[in-house]
Amino acid sequence: MIRDELICNYVINLIVKPHKMRNLTILMFLIAVFGCSSLFSQQTVGLFSNTIDSYNGYTLFAPMTNKKTYLINNCGEKVHIWLSDYRPGLSAYLLEDGTLLRTRDAQNTTFAVGGSGGGIEMLDWDGNVIWEYTISASTECHHHDIEYLSNGNILVIVWVLKSQAESIQAGRNICGATLWSEKIIEIEPDLVNGGGSIVWEWHAWDHLVQDFDETKDNYGTISISPELLDINFTGENPTTPDWLHINSIDYNEELDQIMLSCHIFSEIWIIDHSTTTAEAASHVGGTSNKGGDILYRWGNPQAYDQGSSADQLLFKQHDASWIEASLPDAGMIMIFNNQAGSPLYYSEVNVIDPPVDVGGNYTYLGSAFSPSSFYWTYQSTLPTDLYASNISGAQRLPNGNTLICVGTSGTFFEVDNEGNTVWEYVNPVSAIGIIAQEEPVSQNSVFRCYRYSVDYQGLNGHDLIPQDYIETGSTFECILYTTTQTNENEFELETSVYPNPARNNINISSNSIINSITIYNTLGEKLKTIFPRENHTSLNIAGFFDGIYLIKIILSDDKVCYEKVIIEK
Repeated sequence: MIRDELICNYVINLIVKPHKMRNLTILMFLIAVFGCSSLFSQQTVGLFSNTIDSYNGYTLFAPMTNKKTYLINNCGEKVHIWLSDYRPGLSAYLLEDGTLLRTRDAQNTTFAVGGSGGGIEMLDWDGNVIWEYTISASTECHHHDIEYLSNGNILVIVWVLKSQAESIQAGRNICGATLWSEKIIEIEPDLVNGGGSIVWEWHAWDHLVQDFDETKDNYGTISISPELLDINFTGENPTTPDWLHINSIDYNEELDQIMLSCHIFSEIWIIDHSTTTAEAASHVGGTSNKGGDILYRWGNPQAYDQGSSADQLLFKQHDASWIEASLPDAGMIMIFNNQAGSPLYYSEVNVIDPPVDVGGNYTYLGSAFSPSSFYWTYQSTLPTDLYASNISGAQRLPNGNTLICVGTSGTFFEVDNEGNTVWEYVNPVSAIGIIAQEEPVSQNSVFRCYRYSVDYQGLNGHDLIPQDYIETGSTFECILYTTTQTNENEFELETSVYPNPARNNINISSNSIINSITIYNTLGEKLKTIFPRENHTSLNIAGFFDGIYLIKIILSDDKVCYEKVIIEK
């Protein structure tokens, strides 16, 4: 269907008159031809775009207000669902053995703020709980994120309650009844007997500095102590007990280092994981010989007295992660920068190239940590069109594209390196259930989403047959660009598409019989199909607008190829 809202609006305003039945007949005809149904209803959820430039795979997401976790293909069709007894709290991952590793919201009443979790569970492909672990009490609570390690252990972010007396002794200048610090624990799951053992810990409370009261602990000079955390740096809300609010954790196995995203400080931190727990509580030991001190921090040098607001580049960011070794820009760090921009907030996805050597040592010259700018940035054409005040994330894909989750609106979209959108989807699941394709959207937030390749090991041997769309009322005609299409060079030897650019006709010739030819627009919508059943044919495009289109050609030997064509009148 060819959709053009401007044309449709013009047609309706011009033709519809209450005393002209003939004009109503004309209107209905034009609606049928031009697809003006969008005037009467507008799609709100589900798949909006899927192009050949998208990375083919399966997208995993866990709606924050629902107990189900979904796996969809690039056409937005559900291929699998896991049902839990809990809402997520917040992250979920598909492991290489097909297990769903999922956080869960234990409804902790002490730490009852955004991101609160309290538990972890593993579900098999059929949704059975095969392992669970609870970290939810009046003195501590898991929150936001976890990280699965190759040895089967799990890194967990945990809030730790500190009393007013402990805060005063540590040198805090504004003290409420309690203060929440952070720790990272490493759990070794016991998959046979349940539960698990904590085999490593790191506490932020062991790495503090303050220049407020020399009679208290941690007194020192902040500007020469970038490896420590200023207990009196509070961001915009000095009275909140949630002093740090770490919202993501990532692990680099090659460097044996952990990266944390600190929301309140608007910084990312990297610490050494090669330490023992005792060394992690100190300032020496481990590969870095710096114990549990901060090896690298970036985003807001005000947090360690080495800059001003003009030097701040991260703003309440989420999902800081290393780009994997096999992917474009490997070893760099990708971040969803939530509240960039002034005076109006907007969000960006940024990549930085940290100053690290092969041994995992970071260059520090006594001022703000480098770099002083981003290596790569995705920003919407109109910056404020992309904005999520919290949650959200981004993932670099094997073809160089980037999958972005705008968590607050449940919107997932994929962009190429030049920033062109090649795939887009809106989560159709809310707190009360499924949203119909043209219903108003609310409460469909998603913490993050992840794309897994079609040959991902965790999908092997499982039924991935599409089960229709999640939302009801979907009319999107989608083409699924599979990875089994014929080699492009081989195809070009036996098939030709010309002229390109084209004006009124596109000619297709092949050594094999051409079974079918379908042309799509850039949204992936099917516009026209012909069935030549011969070696040479012509596709009439006289009624098409100028632009880029996609042709799908299926030959008699079942070879499939896609060809981009430009139509210019």
